[in-house]
Amino acid sequence: MKIAMLGAGAWGTAMAIRASHAHPVTLWARDAAQVAAMQAARANQRYLPGQAFPEGLQVTDQALEHWLASQDLVVLASPMAALRGMLERVAPLLTGQPVAWLCKGFEPAPDAAASAGWLAHEVQRQVAPHLHAGALSGPSFALEVARGQPTALVAASVHPAVREALVHGFHSAQLRVYANDDIVGVEVGGAVKNVLAIATGLCDGLHLGLNARAALITRGLAEITRLGVALGARAETFMGLSGLGDLVLTATGDLSRNRKVGLALAQGMSLQQAVTSLGHVAEGVYCARTVVQRAAQVGVDMPIAQAVVSLLEGQATPQEALAQLMGRQAREEG
Repeated sequence: MKIAMLGAGAWGTAMAIRASHAHPVTLWARDAAQVAAMQAARANQRYLPGQAFPEGLQVTDQALEHWLASQDLVVLASPMAALRGMLERVAPLLTGQPVAWLCKGFEPAPDAAASAGWLAHEVQRQVAPHLHAGALSGPSFALEVARGQPTALVAASVHPAVREALVHGFHSAQLRVYANDDIVGVEVGGAVKNVLAIATGLCDGLHLGLNARAALITRGLAEITRLGVALGARAETFMGLSGLGDLVLTATGDLSRNRKVGLALAQGMSLQQAVTSLGHVAEGVYCARTVVQRAAQVGVDMPIAQAVVSLLEGQATPQEALAQLMGRQAREEG
């Protein structure tokens, strides 16, 4: 199976490294200087320093028109904000190959007057409805995947052929890939956990203790499930890898970018300082407002996500955001 990985950030590079132990993989980047550096070093020193490329991994910036149609599986490793443009670019070049994306989040609405933004599969439905496509998601840090540390992901699509292609392309002794046809649930879990990880980072940064962290994760999972079910997902999806698994990892792992944002804000950094210090995209920062807007459209209450929005938009200090949550009226848990 020939696999095209379009995007050479940390996550795209890590997945390309893992797949290339069993399949020929072409890692594409639009930046010629970055490609030249990776070809010379046989590693992506900018995003995954020290992680050597296997023989089966080739790097190129060649125009997609010249080679993409010959690939058996196309994987888009762009940030969520770039997914629409990537789909528009590759759709005319393909002849039925399965397509998948690695990004997690909601595409932001184009302006304040527009309706709330869209999940990745909704973007694809708008711009390239003929594609057989899906998502590869789940609890995973790029560095651990590149190292070959044990990881489990979920291949989500309504198309069996897409799920099968992703399992065939990426499943190995180090990386287990489970199939799931509930793409709505998988994408909601992958998107909203980033927002909630900011809240848990804030909790840890304020030294509120493990009890508080456990409460935030548990009630955060309830928020994810409520929104997902309202959008058409199955509730049981959120007890799996892309729900509970991804939330626990992102909310507690030291490699979590979104958790680091919460930690930085708790230490008194501005949002701009927090984001700049990462050197990578923290999707929760960019989709928090959209999550709350989408929840409001379907009548779902998401107090933790709303508190994160208040914090990110400068409407509340870390202490005020915490008070906003703890001051809520008592209610039944269910």
